[in-house]
Amino acid sequence: MTREATTSRNGDTAAHAPDGTAARLAELESRRVRAVAPGGARRRGRLGARERIERLLDAGSFTETGLFVRARGDGARRPYGDGVVTGHGTVDGRPVCVFAQDSTVFGGSMGEAFGEKTVALMDLALKIGCPVVGLNDGGGARIQEGVASLALYAELVRRNVRASGVIPQISVVLGPCAGGAAYSPAITDLTVMVDGASHMFVTGPDVIEAVTGERTSAEELGGARTSNTVNGNAHFLAADEEDALDTVRDLLSYLPANNLERPPEYAPGSARDGAWLDEVVPDRLGQAYDMRDILHAVVDDGELLEVQALFAPNIVCALARVEGRTVGVVANQPLHAAGVLDIDASEKAARFVRFCDAFGIPLLTFADVPGYLSGVRQEQAGIIRRGAKLLYAYAEATVPKVTVVVRKAYGGGYAVMGSKHLGADVNLAWPTARIAVMGAEGAVGILYRRELAAAADPQALRARLVAAYESTHGTPYLAAERGYVDAVIAPHETRDQVCRALRTLRGKRAPMPERRHGNIPL
Repeated sequence: MTREATTSRNGDTAAHAPDGTAARLAELESRRVRAVAPGGARRRGRLGARERIERLLDAGSFTETGLFVRARGDGARRPYGDGVVTGHGTVDGRPVCVFAQDSTVFGGSMGEAFGEKTVALMDLALKIGCPVVGLNDGGGARIQEGVASLALYAELVRRNVRASGVIPQISVVLGPCAGGAAYSPAITDLTVMVDGASHMFVTGPDVIEAVTGERTSAEELGGARTSNTVNGNAHFLAADEEDALDTVRDLLSYLPANNLERPPEYAPGSARDGAWLDEVVPDRLGQAYDMRDILHAVVDDGELLEVQALFAPNIVCALARVEGRTVGVVANQPLHAAGVLDIDASEKAARFVRFCDAFGIPLLTFADVPGYLSGVRQEQAGIIRRGAKLLYAYAEATVPKVTVVVRKAYGGGYAVMGSKHLGADVNLAWPTARIAVMGAEGAVGILYRRELAAAADPQALRARLVAAYESTHGTPYLAAERGYVDAVIAPHETRDQVCRALRTLRGKRAPMPERRHGNIPL
């Protein structure tokens, strides 16, 4: 026997551990202390990897994995954890897997053990069907480990792809994210960056100058603002680390744990008085207004979580709730370029539509669009191929789709913005809607070119022809006659009609043909 039983004063039987156990427990505690100790000094004002995780997750919920994994090699420095902290916990009581790169260990660069821990966490998240949050703050591939580091980057990307559309993946860039390290966040669903602290690029400023002679800064090349406004690589701009982690918690509150579950449901929020919507659209067609004012009046509590708010502002993509249930909102924004669809807006909206469809989030579309942007630069940059992504995304989506035409819906813009012809389930229009191939001025100029040229008073004739066109083609009623619009509604009725439509569509079934996958025009 390894234990010696005795009877305590209260009559219970107690077991005395042998002398060696105390030493082993002491060794365990010593190893735990060493495993969680910082590898070096952290940057001023920055949280440590474990502090970031604790700040993100519910208090006391974190369970670490791979605590005693050590860096590969025969050298004296083989730190525990190998520069990444991995594990799982909860956010608002819902399971989440998380990894945080530790910049105090080898600069947060990925080595073999580092990569294996991260890949194992991804595999766990797929098995249990919960979101993955990656807190990125590292130096890319670990040069001294050579091809093993590169291999693990590829393994991680393969996991990202396998998880795409199955579990939500959120990347938070809290420091540098360069080279191969940048491609994993690019594949994940949503990326948050911190203003003035985050950088994400394939090649850094020093290498660019050495190769091309161009001088630039890390901030200009791939800083948080550049990534949010210029190239669209990021989806959210946070003021600081606390704000970034709060953004992640907000995001998770809208998302399901995986593609087989529904998003979380909450008590229905309050609705703003919608009476003023009857006056929100200006009488003059070219006059702008803020589409977000309409959106705030339709969704619960007027709350929108905009995605890529600073990129392609001519279209709004946002997560919101209607009657306590998550919806994805896509809306043209007349405040910017009259709400026209260009390359950036098309790609931004297409990715958002596909994200919502992957996770069973109904789509609510508000259209006020003059069409696709014309011009030599857009044509040469691929507006046909790249604009078609939005057409593909809407046509492919099988979630409930409700569309409201607010004002102009011309040409290809009408077709692409959640039209009945691309599979929308319920299409509504305001009396101010103008659904046509093009605006009255342009149509009259083409249809009556000869008459106008021969007229004694071309301006008077043009005015009469424009008025006649607007009274017929410039209304929603021709579309309603053909069933392309299910109802023309008063603007103040919008929230009520949207709620009814979404309730009706909750049990929607839309089976797709069996196939490996479609071939979206990338």
